[in-house]
Parts: sequence; C-alpha cells; structure tokens
Amino acid sequence: MTIQLYKRKIIIDTDPGIDDAIAIALALFSEEIEVKLISTVAGNVGINYVTENALKLVSFFKKEVAVARGATGPLVRQSKDASSIHGKTGLEGYAFEEWNERLLVDQHAVNAIYQAIIASEEKTTLLAIGPLTNIALLLKLYPQIENQIEEIIIMGGSIDRGNYNVYAEFNIGYDPEAAKIVFDSAIKKTMVGLNIGLKALIKPEASEEIKTMNKVGDMFYSLFKKYRGGSFEEGLTMFDSTAVAYLLRPDLFTVVDTYVDIELTGQHTTGATLVDFNGHISNEANTTVCIDIDEAGFNKWFLENIRHMDI
Repeated sequence: MTIQLYKRKIIIDTDPGIDDAIAIALALFSEEIEVKLISTVAGNVGINYVTENALKLVSFFKKEVAVARGATGPLVRQSKDASSIHGKTGLEGYAFEEWNERLLVDQHAVNAIYQAIIASEEKTTLLAIGPLTNIALLLKLYPQIENQIEEIIIMGGSIDRGNYNVYAEFNIGYDPEAAKIVFDSAIKKTMVGLNIGLKALIKPEASEEIKTMNKVGDMFYSLFKKYRGGSFEEGLTMFDSTAVAYLLRPDLFTVVDTYVDIELTGQHTTGATLVDFNGHISNEANTTVCIDIDEAGFNKWFLENIRHMDI
C-alpha cells in the first residue's frame, strides 16, 4: 500500500534579493512542503528586478512554479530600497542562463494569491519574506480569505534595534501601514525577526563548504561575494532562510506568544515592531514571536539542505 505524504501548501511572497534566493531554494527543494505560487513585491529592489529574479531562480532550480508580479511600492509612503545591500538588480554576481517567461502569470500577484488559496482543498500558509504590501492588499480586497489561511510566517520586525531606522527592521519599515494591517488581522502569525537573523550566521568555513557542494552551492557562493549582509570573515546573515527554518524546523526556535503593534507616527521609529512582552499595550496575544534560535542546529540544517539540492 502506498502512503501519501501530506505536504503543507505554501505561497512565498518575496522581493529577491540574495538572502531571499536562498530561502526560496530551501522551500522549493523541501519534500515537506508544496510551493503553490511565488508572488513578488517591491522591496530590496524594484518590482521589475525582483520579478525577473524570481523567474531566474525558479528556472535555475528547474522547478515549475508560477510567479506573479505584485505591488510596485508601499501602500502610502515613499520608501528606500536595499540595493546598497543586494546590488542594483538584487542578484548581482552570477550569470543566470535564460529563464522561463512562461511561468509568469497574467494577473496581479494579489489576485493570483487569492486564486491559489481558494483552489486549494487545504488551508494555505503564507511565507512572507519581503514587505507586507501584497498580503495587506489581499486582506483588504478579499477579507473572507482569512479563514482559508493556515498561518502567515513573517520574516520581519525585531525585538531589539532595527536596520531600516533605529528600531524598524527593513521589511516592516519599508511599508509599515501594510504591516499594521497584517498584524491586526485575526490570522495566526509568527514573527521571525531581525534579532534571529543576526544570530543565524553562516560562518566562513561553512561558506567555503557550500562553494564546492554542487551547482546550487556554487551559485550561492557567487551571490554571497556581492552580498553586504555580513561578510565572509565574520559570517553571512541569512535572514529569510530563518523563516523557512521556522516553517520546517520550529523546534530550533524559542518563542513567546504576545501582542505586536506597528509604530506609524514616530519621528525616528516609524515601522518599529512594538513587541509587548509585559502587557503595556494589550494582554491579548496576536503573534508568536521568535526570541532565540539554536545557532548550531540552524547551521547544520542549512548545510544539509544545500548539500541535497541536485539539479
């Protein structure tokens, strides 16, 4: 008798981005999940670049996963991108071959996400590793969809300081109004923040090992050389990969259920995630917040997965 392995259905909303590229690979090569769609959102670089990058990656990995082009900028404000970290195009450093344009769907990402969710017999998990613009628009345009979303796993926010401004992490700070809409929703949410990514470093010896693992490892190493998120000498920050790690290996994380709000009016703190550990704002938890990670366990999991990425 054949046993059917259940695969959790996910949609990746992303702005690739070098660390996004690695997170996307970890998800696409996993045997435990099924990626139904990759939706793109402006963030690390502009929407045309991130959409092209998603197509490049899916084609490089030889995966037949649809890509949908999404929001071109934040809901309300003008925001600065992260090209200073990821380079002008977001994926500089590796010469990708031609990519499969056929995988680009002919509808806006928000509508494509909605269609993918309602077409699924099981609830869908949203893996949000870019600004939350598309997800906020989805919840506003199709509020009835909340009951069909299993969870939103968010790489964003911080329980400490920020990297977009003093207290705001980039994905939240880029579009804080969108983040506010998402965090205020009744959907189950997990926040894997900047504080986790800063601990989950890929050390120099691991980077050298990745280089010679396989074709995927060689591509990653080439991108790492252009990545300004850490360094080969001190360790590379794999922020978005920690969200995939939480999806697949939640046992690596220490979490707390608490209330999270988004600061929208602070002169120097707009986009800050107010993680209310002591109940000053609300005693009702709305988010599972990751406060620590097993660094050695993450590194072992990360390397094992790349080692098995055969294309």
